[in-house]
Amino acid sequence: MAEAPQQELDPSELGTQDYWDKTYSLEIDNFKHHGDVGEVWFGEDSALRIVRWLSSRPELVNENDKIIDLGCGNGMMLVELHDEGFTNLTGVDYSQNAIDLASQVLKDKNLTDITLETFDILADDVSRFRSNFRIAHDKGTYDAISLNPDNPKEKREKYIENVKELLLPEGILIITSCNWTEEELLGHFKTDFDLIHTIPTPSFKFAGQTGNLISSMVFKKR
Repeated sequence: MAEAPQQELDPSELGTQDYWDKTYSLEIDNFKHHGDVGEVWFGEDSALRIVRWLSSRPELVNENDKIIDLGCGNGMMLVELHDEGFTNLTGVDYSQNAIDLASQVLKDKNLTDITLETFDILADDVSRFRSNFRIAHDKGTYDAISLNPDNPKEKREKYIENVKELLLPEGILIITSCNWTEEELLGHFKTDFDLIHTIPTPSFKFAGQTGNLISSMVFKKR
């Protein structure tokens, strides 16, 4: 029996660069005037769970391995990784305003050894980053791509293709989503990646059923 076609998410302005450019422009002003770094997607606990998991897996990553944060936003995930002892960090985002905000946040925290670059993970040419990273981290970027009003399936597939290009052989992708279930993510990535771990996330109960608000999964490049 043929597999049912994958369903796409309903389009949203959260899937557009214009939305994020405007959002980070406001957050830059808030940071300048109030010292507020802005929203942390899925909360600080989500980031800490990932950082702690990475720290407990020396067989997968050591403190000198190259890590890229895809869609780094305000840079706070990079701060958490740095505080945990990881030293070879790169943050990229397609919004220049996000990179500007992250630069200010890192400067305020005297973190000058973290690389930031404006970069679109959906770019046709990712050769400058090819086979360069041991770990790729994504907390919400795949979600945003999936919400794009224009050809989201094509964009999702391009994302997967490009992330594979960025990673070293047997490189690791850690992805956290609030829009896709674990089963759906496994279906999306199964051609190019193997699931090696699911990071536990808080669960909820409703009408006798238990579920998770977010999915956080670890894949290894095949």
